[in-house]
Amino acid sequence: MPTLAILDLGSNSVRMMVNRINADGSYEVLDRRQEMVRMSAGMGDEKVIQPDAIDRTMVALAEFKEIYTTFDEQVHVRAVATAAVRQASNQAEFLARFKETMGFDLTVISGDQEAVYDFKGVMNSLPVNDALILDTGGASTEMILVKSGKMVQRISVPIGAVNITEAHLEKNLVSAKSLFNALTATNKYFHDIAWLANAVNLPIIAIGGSNRTLAKIMRHRRNQLDLPVHGYQMTKDEVDDIFAELLGDNKAERIGIRGLSKARGDIIIGGVLPIVTLLTIIDSNKVIFSQSGIREGVLFATIEELTNQHVLNPEARQLTIDAD
Repeated sequence: MPTLAILDLGSNSVRMMVNRINADGSYEVLDRRQEMVRMSAGMGDEKVIQPDAIDRTMVALAEFKEIYTTFDEQVHVRAVATAAVRQASNQAEFLARFKETMGFDLTVISGDQEAVYDFKGVMNSLPVNDALILDTGGASTEMILVKSGKMVQRISVPIGAVNITEAHLEKNLVSAKSLFNALTATNKYFHDIAWLANAVNLPIIAIGGSNRTLAKIMRHRRNQLDLPVHGYQMTKDEVDDIFAELLGDNKAERIGIRGLSKARGDIIIGGVLPIVTLLTIIDSNKVIFSQSGIREGVLFATIEELTNQHVLNPEARQLTIDAD
């Protein structure tokens, strides 16, 4: 069976996962890589991906190509792009640069398809029954309502860590005025989604680098570094406490917090604002973090397509979710 490389071109970072697929539907992860390229930085109202952001992205992708071809010269590659490229007015230019660099076409997926991949990634790796899946990226946020293990609603809204920060927040010490403006804008998007009323009291399954940063910080606080981020759980109060600390710190102080990547120091407040807001809106007291999202969703869909088998993922059987 083939070696499969998944490339995920997000608005803040580009990621790669290389996998060996077996005929029975099982798989082995051979390599994972991530580069923070800030593709959506400076896009502005005209939604133009800036030349330096394109260059950063192409450098990272060329490095990824060198890596995945060492596993198999005939490696099968699935490459998808999300909000930044989806929204870009210079999308054609970006796609041409991608093909020039990589030698094949890039697939730009809709927000709806991104939500579907998120759902597939989570449901094949966590024991989920009823929950609200939240994927906060650099320029968009996807939400999926899950009832009895089924996807019953999904939506993508154009807010994320980078564009919330650029539109409303200082990158150093955040003022009360700018925080109010950011909260008001975020609340408006969420309050316009009528079906969120059906998510009241449900746990949030959190995807995305900004959301997972909360888990990484809390693992340090609890001295639980032996526990994986995937399946890690926090309460609303714990999320709010970390958010309050982030708000009280300037950028230099934030990047000194254990568990917070220096590359996220300027956008982390905008990055966790959606989950902080949503926890209050749906009156949820539980967050469960998932390392599986769009890349794993693409992987699982491809495995099913190539093997005609359901995905065999041992992680899903090893994790449990605490009862309320």
